[in-house]
Amino acid sequence: MRIGILGTGTIASAVVRGIADDGHEITVSERGAAHAAALARDCACVTIAPNQAVLERSEVVILGLVAETAAQLLPGVGFRADQRVISLMAGATLAQVAQWVAPARVEAVMLPYPAIATGGSPILACGETALIETLFGARNRIYALGAESELTDWLAAQAVLSPVALLVQETAGWLAARSRDPAAGEAFLRHLVGASLQAGPVADLLAALDTEGGYNQSLRRHMETAGMVPDLLAGLDRLAGRS
Repeated sequence: MRIGILGTGTIASAVVRGIADDGHEITVSERGAAHAAALARDCACVTIAPNQAVLERSEVVILGLVAETAAQLLPGVGFRADQRVISLMAGATLAQVAQWVAPARVEAVMLPYPAIATGGSPILACGETALIETLFGARNRIYALGAESELTDWLAAQAVLSPVALLVQETAGWLAARSRDPAAGEAFLRHLVGASLQAGPVADLLAALDTEGGYNQSLRRHMETAGMVPDLLAGLDRLAGRS
């Protein structure tokens, strides 16, 4: 396909790298110059162009802008009726994007993560997701939401990634002071947490780790007593706009 990227930030760059070997012709905008230059250097299929030239060369347009910038920039450039648009913007509804890119057709909102660059990443999507499946489904798992109204709650829920990463980092730091190989300690914890969560349902994992008086149960109960679960749920409600 001939694919254009408007807004070349960290996530949009990862998206490009994830499909760079698939035979597409990809044109990225000058917005995000450092990322655009790196993509053009590393990927033979990528060229850089001004915004309007990106649109003129593309049949599929991926919007990697933030919503505030998109609202100002997009109405001033010329889309075509035969173009298909995917938005990476969590802060803009499909209806808003449709107004900004008319007469082009916005098909879906897609929320990827940096791991899309190498594959094996989850991708949140809502709208008509067939194009997303075609471009990214072979290497990643698409979680298609039934309604756009679900997106706020899913976005709040995915924010658990940062607290989990912080727990692993702090534990690795604690272990580093007691270990001859701090790097191996962090690698072990990343491996342990990632592999354990991928193995099956979380309820099964918790049951397996619930040996009476064991290390896992003892630490979990300590953190529950300290208010971990109510604080987590309160934070999720706040992010979802329910408190």
